[in-house]
Amino acid sequence: MKGKLYICPTPIGNLEDITLRTLKILKEVDTIAAEDTRHTLKLLRHFDIQKPLTSYHEHNEKVKTQQLINKLLGGERIALVSDAGMPGISDPGETLIKACIEEGVAFEVLPGATAGILALVASGLDTRQFAFEGFLDREKKKRRQRLEKIQMEDRTLVFYEAPHRIKDTLKDMVEVLGNRRAVVGRELTKKYEEFLRSTLQELYDYFQENPPKGEMVLICEGISQEEMLQNEREAFEALSIKQHILSFIEEGLDKKEAIKKVAKVRKIPKSEVYKEAIDI
Repeated sequence: MKGKLYICPTPIGNLEDITLRTLKILKEVDTIAAEDTRHTLKLLRHFDIQKPLTSYHEHNEKVKTQQLINKLLGGERIALVSDAGMPGISDPGETLIKACIEEGVAFEVLPGATAGILALVASGLDTRQFAFEGFLDREKKKRRQRLEKIQMEDRTLVFYEAPHRIKDTLKDMVEVLGNRRAVVGRELTKKYEEFLRSTLQELYDYFQENPPKGEMVLICEGISQEEMLQNEREAFEALSIKQHILSFIEEGLDKKEAIKKVAKVRKIPKSEVYKEAIDI
């Protein structure tokens, strides 16, 4: 009989945020796979839980995944935890879950604390649509390439960032995305929890004077409709009206939609655009 894997979120700061269901599972499983066994041991001791621990992190997950799968196929029940929050979200876990699906091993994801959602709700920015970006690359070139790729994203953007990189990240964001509204949430659910609501440039200036501390969530508004239209106008200034229509058709719009969009972007009458589209 096959075993079962349980994906168990752990508190991101305040230990009281652990769920009763997670505690129950941690007490019942055969083994707990932890990102940092020393960190998890403190959590287990706090709740008087005594279970075997095995390490499972980004540096050993390729080797350890098969070992854990073998245990699950042998009938063991295993809980997977990260240092904080939901395993598999910017933490180890994704590889093991994929392996369970491939091997037909049952797994269950328990609900619990997630820093990105907490910070997003508290940010005061638009929560109707958002995109989770996690950690940007440590390397400046790759980090800027990613920012350039999402520059036209109109959803609210959610990032994780370490204190020693936050200033470089904010500097790149100002240069690539422009000075948008943004919020930094730090030390979430802990004693010194703090939310800094301002703009990217002002946050950068703030951290120049105040050394950043603690793991952070950075929430940034997406591009506004006005800015998007302005960018489109600037991008197509060199195009004739006819070329502009064709460019939108190449993007997948039909002729009628392309005419309407060209008129909107250029702020000219639709009839004027239609004349240029007769022979298209």
